[in-house]
Parts: sequence; C-alpha cells; structure tokens
Amino acid sequence: MKTSRKRQTSKTIKHSFALLLLLCVFVVSPATAQTDDPWRETNQRLFKLNDYFDQLIVGPVASSYTLFIPRVARQGVRNFFSNIDDINVLVNDLLQLKLDAAMNDSGRLLVNSTLGLAGILDVASGFGLYKNEEDFGQTLGHWGVGSGPYVMLPVFGASNVRDSFGLVLDTLFNPIQYLDEESLRLTLFLVKETDSRSGLLALDELITGDRYLFVREAYVQRREYLVTDGQVEDEFGDFGDF
Repeated sequence: MKTSRKRQTSKTIKHSFALLLLLCVFVVSPATAQTDDPWRETNQRLFKLNDYFDQLIVGPVASSYTLFIPRVARQGVRNFFSNIDDINVLVNDLLQLKLDAAMNDSGRLLVNSTLGLAGILDVASGFGLYKNEEDFGQTLGHWGVGSGPYVMLPVFGASNVRDSFGLVLDTLFNPIQYLDEESLRLTLFLVKETDSRSGLLALDELITGDRYLFVREAYVQRREYLVTDGQVEDEFGDFGDF
C-alpha cells in the first residue's frame, strides 16, 4: 500500500510542491511558531546572500536556458540527471526495506540506462516503472531520526540538520563525484543546477509576503510530505492527503 502511494507521490510531486507553496500563503503565520528555527538570524543572512546571487546570476541564467534551449533538449537533460539520481533512490529504497519500490527502481534504472540511452529518454515510465523520490534524509526520517532545527545552507539553500547529513551521503553516492576530470564534474553540476532552477521559475510568482518564511515553510512541509510518503498529519483535514 505504501509503495502504491509512493508511486502516486512521484508522479504528482511537482503539483504537490506547488500546492504546498500555495498552502504556505495561508499558514505562514501560525507555522512560524511551530518550526524549529533557533538560528533564524544567521539563516536569514544566508538566505539573503543566496537570494541575491539567485536574482543576479542563477535566475537569469536559468531563464536564458529555458528561452534558448529547446524543450526536448531540456527534457533529455532532466531525464539524464534523474536517471543518475535513481541510483540514490534505489539505495534508499533498500535501506528503508521498501522492496517493491526497489524492484521498480532497479528495473527503471536498467531500462533507462540501456534502452533510454543513458537515461536521456525515460523509456521506463512507458512500461509503468515510475520514478520514486527517496534520499538519505528521508531514510533517516523513516527510521525515526528527527529533522532537527531548520538551517539555511550556502548555495544549497533550505535544509535542516537531518537533511544536511543526508545531503553528504547523497553526494557520496552520486557517481558524478568520482569522475576523474574536475572540469567535467563542475560542468555537470552547473548544468544540473541550472536545469533544476529552470524547473522552479514558474513557482517564483507564487512567493508572497516574507520570502524567507515562505521558502522555509514550503521546505518544511514538502519534506514532511516526502518522509511520510504523503501521509501527513494535517490541520486542514483531507487537504494534505492528495
């Protein structure tokens, strides 16, 4: 049952994130009292620094990328990095003992890496092997590790103590990190981040009020949604259960 829900989550994750952002418009005020943010002053400074560089460099580059790179090429890039991410997903499926999901994701990785030309084409979804969303932060949460205080990371942005440790492990299991050519590693990292940022451009217009609080609450709610496989205890009744 959980595997089925997880697959549904993976198919609708972008829509869910957008809905969570919209939800933040209505719940930022009460949520500020609930979110563990003891380092808020430092976090806000880092957020302003990240936001400054985003508006100065990252955002404009992502906009240009969207404007000048054909959609089919951008989808191929996204599929390629998604296929690499499926390695991490598979490892975390196994660590969480989600064996059905592990079978799904191992098949997905095999099909897309071969028939999908190193993942450029998402052939696996056509066979019903849909992408799951798992990482080491979620695995720690699955086994009862609390999220800890909210933290804003330089460059990487919103996080918490648990997910920050998870990010280190995610990086270690990313095969790109083990490429011999440093320039190639950097290029792939920049392309991945540019593509990821381009996918969020449409959400920029949804941010209202205090940008720091909005981003913080969107992150906190999205991570809770992922860690619990969509089964969020929600004050708004059935709204949180897509």
